[in-house]
Amino acid sequence: MIKRTLCFTNPAYLSLKDRQMVIRLPEVEKGDVPDVVKKEAVRTVPVEDIGVVVLDNRQITVTHGLLEALLENNCAVVTCDSRGLPVGLMLPLCGNTVQSERFRDQIGASLPLKKQLWQQTVKTKIDNQAALLSTLPGVETGCMERWAADVRSGDPDNLEGRAAVYYWRNLFAGVAELGGFTRDRNGMPPNNLLNYGYAILRAVIARSLVSSGMLPTLGIHHHNRYNAYCLADDIMEPYRPYVDELVLGMVREYGGELPGDLTKEMKMRLLGIPVIDVRVGGKRSPLMVAATQTTASLYKCFTGEARRIAYPDLRP
Repeated sequence: MIKRTLCFTNPAYLSLKDRQMVIRLPEVEKGDVPDVVKKEAVRTVPVEDIGVVVLDNRQITVTHGLLEALLENNCAVVTCDSRGLPVGLMLPLCGNTVQSERFRDQIGASLPLKKQLWQQTVKTKIDNQAALLSTLPGVETGCMERWAADVRSGDPDNLEGRAAVYYWRNLFAGVAELGGFTRDRNGMPPNNLLNYGYAILRAVIARSLVSSGMLPTLGIHHHNRYNAYCLADDIMEPYRPYVDELVLGMVREYGGELPGDLTKEMKMRLLGIPVIDVRVGGKRSPLMVAATQTTASLYKCFTGEARRIAYPDLRP
């Protein structure tokens, strides 16, 4: 079952009652409105139906009981800063009944195996980037296809980086206002849209890794000592073009005239990332479901039951 993504951008009081998230809005309860309106303003959502919660207001109160219930149900809780950009991610410590065994399998993975898995990851990422570029008029993708085919174990030639330069140079080239776009986390829009979308994607992938009994911290390639989600950053790479495709569509709608701060409408569009339709192994499913298939296959690679990660394919 696809889990729900909830985003709170207004002041709210979130609590737990009978395994339900209870949502109360202080602005309504304290306002000069009839009691019947105040009563109807209280909403409940079954905790078991929630996959991701985004807290995007400094005046949100969450009870410890609710946090406990969310984490017990493998929900990812994302917190945002004063600009509305995700800055924190909370996940359960235990998401699988045989977690210690799976930790050992993950930790015991050999370096050659991790290099082979990274090779698959980079190849699929470049293939998906090329597939997205191929939908744009006048963009040549032959070089991207060659780079994808030439990726070696561990990507020692850094073809991922070479492809990224070409990809970002051409992705928004058709939007006159974005001529010369540079992908930079702190750069001009639509970098802010990409940052928000990737944060939601990261939360979905990290949640799936925990549910598959793995540590999101121990990556197959990323190994920054200050990064608690190295494996999530590895596994999300082939999924990034799906976020890019969504952002590209939004950029076209706005004609390249994007605000520095994300609007509520923009955030709601990006919060739909978990339900984007993707194809894995020839079968279509929501991205959140596909992410679980991907992480389950990754664990099988660690145990030797499988040799390939089940990544999504954006190619027609």
